[in-house]
Amino acid sequence: MEFGIFVQGYNPKHRREGNPDAEHEALMNDMAYAIAADKAGFKYVWLSEHHFLDEYSHLSANDVMCGYLAHATERIHIGSGIFNPLPQVNHPAKVAERVAMLDHLSGGRFEFGTGRGAGSHEILGFLPGIEDMNRTKEIWEDVIREFPRMWLQDEYEGYEGRFWSLPPRRILPKPYGKAHPAMWYAAGSPSSYAMAAKLGLGVLGFSIGDVAQAEKAVADYKRQIGDAEPIGAFVNDNVMVTSTGFVAETKEEAYRAAVDSRLMYLTSNVFRYHDTFPHPEGIPYWPETIPDLTYEAVEFAADAGAMIVGDPDTAIKAVRRYEAAGVDQLTLGLGADTPENTLRTIRLFGEHIIPKIDRAPVHRTSRFRDAAA
Repeated sequence: MEFGIFVQGYNPKHRREGNPDAEHEALMNDMAYAIAADKAGFKYVWLSEHHFLDEYSHLSANDVMCGYLAHATERIHIGSGIFNPLPQVNHPAKVAERVAMLDHLSGGRFEFGTGRGAGSHEILGFLPGIEDMNRTKEIWEDVIREFPRMWLQDEYEGYEGRFWSLPPRRILPKPYGKAHPAMWYAAGSPSSYAMAAKLGLGVLGFSIGDVAQAEKAVADYKRQIGDAEPIGAFVNDNVMVTSTGFVAETKEEAYRAAVDSRLMYLTSNVFRYHDTFPHPEGIPYWPETIPDLTYEAVEFAADAGAMIVGDPDTAIKAVRRYEAAGVDQLTLGLGADTPENTLRTIRLFGEHIIPKIDRAPVHRTSRFRDAAA
């Protein structure tokens, strides 16, 4: 199992009070986490693309930050989590160009994750008047198969689709080196996992909540990936899941960090904006928020596999549960904790956990890409 981090420019209201630089600090902290993760041995950093989602995610121009990290890091793979390829948001030809350019700047370390937007607030900003949010699936499907063709054909043959078109053109630059960057899809439902498997795409499992959900999602995906009809040069047989990590030298310090982080305010913002997700029973509707965690609630979440919290010996036991579930990549969603505590978690993962689990010198996606060539 490999390891990653996920950043999104989280800028909650309670950090802004009396601090006019809160937004800037949030964005710069995310870059510091990525650089620290590179040095600690994490193999992936994923950067969100969200628009208009106040507090929840101020990381809109993630292509800019990917370019910065291509220069500021050495080994870690830099992933779009996601680039939104809907023509109403980003023209597909320009997305293809950005991916190839980032592939060059990073020396072949870029990972191309796509998706369809966070919910109605974001989607309606670009597609005003759309009545069914699921319509974005049709638009995404009208785009996704064209990216490998734009990269691999000397002169792209052009496309006349339902939602966009492009005459024959040379799409430049071409990707760096062999084949093209690994392709991923941000999946949020069993049908989405099945679609990703059929197309040979890796899955970005941002909405998986605990180990039990991860085990089922991985099993369903792995059962279907063998019959993939890949749209790209290779099958990216990969399931990434996210969890929250609070690791410290002692259990008490880690639990205190989890309680003080106000993690449930971030979770409340998830349901505030991701209104295309099923709304769980008992979760309040915004502007009501989920009550802050108590020590007992943290312990319950840790026991359920919904959170990695504790000293390194305790944390690695939780991580091993994801490994046993068949997860290919475990990614820590960052932003709720303080910068000091977050850097501590990254450092302790690098010192005590990653070396005991991920001993492979080459990234899994690199092996797939090299084999395709």
